[in-house]
Amino acid sequence: MIAQVNLGGSFTLAGTSVTLKRIGYGAMQLAGSGVWGPPRDVDAAVAVLREAIAVGINHIDTSDFYGPHITNQIIRKALHPYPENLTIVTKVGAVRGADASWNPAQSPTELRQAVQDNLSNLGVDAIDVVNLRRWGDGPSEGSIAEQFTALAEMQQQGLIRHLGLSNVTAAQVEEARAIAPVVCVQNQYNLAHRDDDALVGDLALKGIAYVPFFPLGGFNPLQSSTLDMVAAAIGATKMQVALAWLLQRSSNILLIPGTSSVEHLHENLKAADLQLPPQIIAELDAIGGA
Repeated sequence: MIAQVNLGGSFTLAGTSVTLKRIGYGAMQLAGSGVWGPPRDVDAAVAVLREAIAVGINHIDTSDFYGPHITNQIIRKALHPYPENLTIVTKVGAVRGADASWNPAQSPTELRQAVQDNLSNLGVDAIDVVNLRRWGDGPSEGSIAEQFTALAEMQQQGLIRHLGLSNVTAAQVEEARAIAPVVCVQNQYNLAHRDDDALVGDLALKGIAYVPFFPLGGFNPLQSSTLDMVAAAIGATKMQVALAWLLQRSSNILLIPGTSSVEHLHENLKAADLQLPPQIIAELDAIGGA
C-alpha cells in the first residue's frame, strides 16, 4: 500500500459536503502533444492517475475537449468505478476543430452537448462539478446569464451536482451566483499574473474555492531570475516554489498541477512540505509587483 502524502490540507466547497485536498491533479497533459489525440503511452497515463489516487488526491480536473475525449476516456479506464471521495471537475465552453484548433462552443445547445459528452466519456450519471469556461484569452466583461442558466437547468435535472466558473471576472461571478450557487472559480493566476489578487480574497470570504491554472505561466513559461534564485537557495524546483507560494497565498486556493510522469507527480507534491518564510514570500510577491 502506498503511503499517503501531505497535500496541503483541505478545503470544503461552500454550501456542500465536498471536502477537497488542496493539491489535486490536472489531467490536461494526459492527451497527446498540443492536448490533441492520444498520448504516446496510455499505460503510463493510467499509471499516473492511479498513483495520484493512491497518494490521497481526491480532486481531478479535466475536460472533454482535451484530446478531444481522450483524457476523460483515460480517466475512466484508470479509475472507474470511481472512489467515493473522488471529485471530478470538468469544464465546458469550447470544442476542438479537425485541425486541432480551439473554438468557442458557448450556446446553450453546445453546452448541453458538452455535458452529455463528459457524462458519456467519464461513464457517470452526474458530474461532480462543471465549470462554465468563458471564451477568450483572458477574462472580459459581458453577460454569462444565458450560458450559466443552461448549466443550472442541467443541475436541476440531476446531471450536474455543483457549478463553477472559469476565465471570468468578479462581476460575472456575482451574476452567476444570482442564478445558482458557485463553488469554485478557475482562472489564470501565478507569481507574475496577479490580476485576481482582490478576487481571491473576496472568494475566500464567501467560501468559494479559487483554482489557479498555469502556475508557471503555461504555454509561455515564466522567466524570473528571482524565482530561479529562490528555488536554488532552498533546494527546490521552480514549480515547487510556485506551488508553495500559491498554497500560502490563501487557504481557499486549490492546486491542479498536471503531469504525465509518476516521478514528476511526486516532485510536485513536495511543494506542500515547503514553508516559505516571510522574506522569501516578499521576494516572490515582488515578481508580480505586489
